[in-house]
Amino acid sequence: MPRRQVSLWRARAARILEPYARKRRFWRRVLEELAKGNRRRREVNVYHLDRSTKPGEVVFVPGKVLGSGLLKHQLTVGAFSFSKQALSKIERAGGQALLLEEFLEKYPDGSGVRIIG
Repeated sequence: MPRRQVSLWRARAARILEPYARKRRFWRRVLEELAKGNRRRREVNVYHLDRSTKPGEVVFVPGKVLGSGLLKHQLTVGAFSFSKQALSKIERAGGQALLLEEFLEKYPDGSGVRIIG
């Protein structure tokens, strides 16, 4: 994605998150991660999600989920972006991959959600 599109996306996402961040500490932390530069943004592989989560858990990755490794259990994962391989591996394991806006709709209060990265 070109640099201009990235900064426009980041500004739009920040506007969407701001009302949630005022009320919930979880979304405040996600907003802080969004404010970091691209070089400091987190990248998490599927194998890391598999090792650090339990079946049925709900997690958010404030960065990109990459497709290296295997996911052996069902998981709901929210993130700023996903690689194609990561999407298919999460769905093959019976889980859900949700982008930021979808995740906000489903988990507006952020309770019960862990930040991974």
